[in-house]
Amino acid sequence: MITKKQLLVMSLSTGINVANIYYNQPILNTIAQDLNVSHMAVGNLPTFSQAGYGLGLLLVSPLGDKIDRKKLIIILHYCLALTLVGLSFITNIYVLYFLSLLTGLFAVSAQVVIPMAAAMSPREKGKTVGTIFSGLLGGILIARTFSGYVTDFFGNWHYVFAISALLVLMCNYFIIKTLPNMETHFDKSYPSLIKSSIFQLKRFSLLRRNSLLIALSFGVFCSFWTTLTFKLSEEPFNYNSDVIGLFGILAITGVILAPKIGKLADRVNPIFTKFLSVIFLIVSILAIRWFEDSLFAFIFATILLDIGVQAIQISNLAQIYTLDEKAHSRINTAYMSIMFLGGAIGTFVGVLAWQNGGWNYVTGQLLIWSILALFVLLYSLKYNKIVDN
Repeated sequence: MITKKQLLVMSLSTGINVANIYYNQPILNTIAQDLNVSHMAVGNLPTFSQAGYGLGLLLVSPLGDKIDRKKLIIILHYCLALTLVGLSFITNIYVLYFLSLLTGLFAVSAQVVIPMAAAMSPREKGKTVGTIFSGLLGGILIARTFSGYVTDFFGNWHYVFAISALLVLMCNYFIIKTLPNMETHFDKSYPSLIKSSIFQLKRFSLLRRNSLLIALSFGVFCSFWTTLTFKLSEEPFNYNSDVIGLFGILAITGVILAPKIGKLADRVNPIFTKFLSVIFLIVSILAIRWFEDSLFAFIFATILLDIGVQAIQISNLAQIYTLDEKAHSRINTAYMSIMFLGGAIGTFVGVLAWQNGGWNYVTGQLLIWSILALFVLLYSLKYNKIVDN
């Protein structure tokens, strides 16, 4: 059974690691001005980070079923810290693309931790996963506030990544001291492992539906947060990076509610939770589409959208970790790879919409993603009825 100390270390680990993918979002304008490049050029940085994370999910996280998860996490932490040191010095946009890709690749240790926690908690998986995921989402959200304030305080965005390298190494120390070694369940070759990860999608229809749903929802999430930086830096707001970063604190509501959502996922029909969550997404987008000059609308939408995505994710994870305990890492790989592919596409489409049509185009494509998610849920409801009959 997982202890409170282990749960705390694992939650902090996921948050500290995954935060590195999102540090660049509230400081995109600052980076663009410093490197003298366009919004489109710096807007690609989050895309590379998320694409790297997707690659890591596909190529690295399945190793959690083949080798000791603790050892894998430690190796990934050292590689991530080294990459962050590089980011704290580099000023060439193309090298930044490459290092952002590597950052996402090595930050995937968060996705080794989550199935590890599920395996360590045979009972109340929803509650445990909800707590761990609150650390992950907390890292995503606090990253924006952290990077905005560090950049404003030092007057240089490179310090964000230098400080993060130290945090990753500190986190690694506690992992070495706290977490247990884990038994492995897969003894075949690495190509067989990757093939088996993809096979999980064919094996479980629930995994396919949940993966598609989170890809659409996370696409909304990433597209919103990337374009929010551009929107808030212009009229009528004209906010600097430190103020834009404060919006990450607003979304902390979802992190606080994560364990409660996890408990709900253990007891209530998850379809109901997901339907309500997608409605939250749609309402939040309509608020910032109809009242695009209202600060209150953006505050309201930020909180509601975060709660919606958080609830969908935890309900999904609580379901898929019941499928096959011996294939947790591979199931997680298939699910999270599709999730972050959706996030990368959402980021790219969001930046493209901003460049070509401004906020009206951005909110339009956000609504399309959300309505598609609603259709996936309607299909899931129909599928469940057919299976029950």
